[in-house]
Amino acid sequence: MHKKYHLYPWEIWFLKQLRRWRNTLVGRVVQKKIIDNPDMRIPFQAIPLWVASALTGLVAVAYEDLFVLFEQSGKALLAPAPWVVFLTTPILFALAWYMTARIAPNARGSGIPQLLAAVDLAGTSRQALIQRLLNLRVALVKIGASLVLLMGGGAIGREGPTLQIAGSVFDMVYRWVPEGWPKVSHRIMLITGGASGLAAAFNTPLGGIVYALEELTKSHIARFRTAVFSAVIIAGMTAQSFLGSYLYLGYPKLATLPVGLIWLVLVLGFLSGYLGAQFTMVLRWIGQWRSQFRGRKKQLGVVLGLGLVFATLLFFTGTIGMGTGKPLINQVLFEGAASAPWYTFPVRVLAAVLSFSIGAPGGIFATSLSSGASLGAFIVHWGGLPAEHHNLMILVCMIGFLTGVTRTPFTAAILVLEMTDRHSAIFYFLLASMIAQFGAGWVSKRSFYEYQKEVYLDQLTAKG
Repeated sequence: MHKKYHLYPWEIWFLKQLRRWRNTLVGRVVQKKIIDNPDMRIPFQAIPLWVASALTGLVAVAYEDLFVLFEQSGKALLAPAPWVVFLTTPILFALAWYMTARIAPNARGSGIPQLLAAVDLAGTSRQALIQRLLNLRVALVKIGASLVLLMGGGAIGREGPTLQIAGSVFDMVYRWVPEGWPKVSHRIMLITGGASGLAAAFNTPLGGIVYALEELTKSHIARFRTAVFSAVIIAGMTAQSFLGSYLYLGYPKLATLPVGLIWLVLVLGFLSGYLGAQFTMVLRWIGQWRSQFRGRKKQLGVVLGLGLVFATLLFFTGTIGMGTGKPLINQVLFEGAASAPWYTFPVRVLAAVLSFSIGAPGGIFATSLSSGASLGAFIVHWGGLPAEHHNLMILVCMIGFLTGVTRTPFTAAILVLEMTDRHSAIFYFLLASMIAQFGAGWVSKRSFYEYQKEVYLDQLTAKG
């Protein structure tokens, strides 16, 4: 027998009301004629997925609006006097770390490893541990602390955190489903949550579906695929209903690549995938180094030190290393690769490493895309590649770097495809992602998220 969930008082009240309704005449008729009807089983299994996906879309919209506001506010803090960064960045970094460590330690980092760990726990004798990774407190701290870190200039994204938040929403809805109601498996519910969060965060429903497929390949989903895919689409549609139909990166111009230049896709795909994997190795090394500092005071000292290093980086390089990096991507795609300084790539990578190493919430999904874009811009500009092919190679490096980090090549390719609406380049995108996966394999066999997932599982097991 699996352990029962711990339910909050308001959840207990909600389930009591449902049980009372089921005992009424109308409730018994509905249960017998509709819910217990074998022909209606799959549609009723889908209802919790649809409810959770709509809630996920609403939360993702609010989170995005706040993210934009706090990113702009962080840059506005430095506009009058750049030296202020030596005050604001260490203080806000320390505050974000303290909020996380004090209130919800499992809210730190990207959020994707926590979701993957929860998926592994689902349906096992340890599934009660999922609530330590996915719950309302974690979701609120994830949002609040990441916004504080972002205002401090942190080079973080909201996409990974959105997946953990979405997983928390789906897990909460799963607990609400009353006894007797047909359910999909807990594992499928959680992965659908992650896919819905991805679709809502990037406005890429197809990318969310591909993510679900890549993560669900070990499960039998033939009976549930319509419910899963429709839930992902609902999350994307909910986000679009508030934000409008938009492209994450607009419509960059792409020229047809001659057959004789396809080798560039192979080389840049391999190189960017290799560097993306090396980036995650640095994150792992710093994580291991940080673990030797025990006690809040020592950890605070490390956070303040990292904050000062980050502040120094911003003081000498400007706002290039701040925030998600989305403005930088649009800059190199629409203003030209030469518009970015030559040092943009190392600055973006170092900024992401320092921000992630703080121990506060923040994703590396969007920052991986901006790192890949800055890498591509450097190569095409200083390598003297034909100007008409600059954008394609920049997108190839974005896909490659993201693949090196996540090890989900098809998700990376489809995400960039949907972000840009450049369907003519789908062959090059897929080719780049597969070569990048090969390049990343030279560094390590598993993704950074998988290693982090094992860390969370070990910690949960140790605590019991």
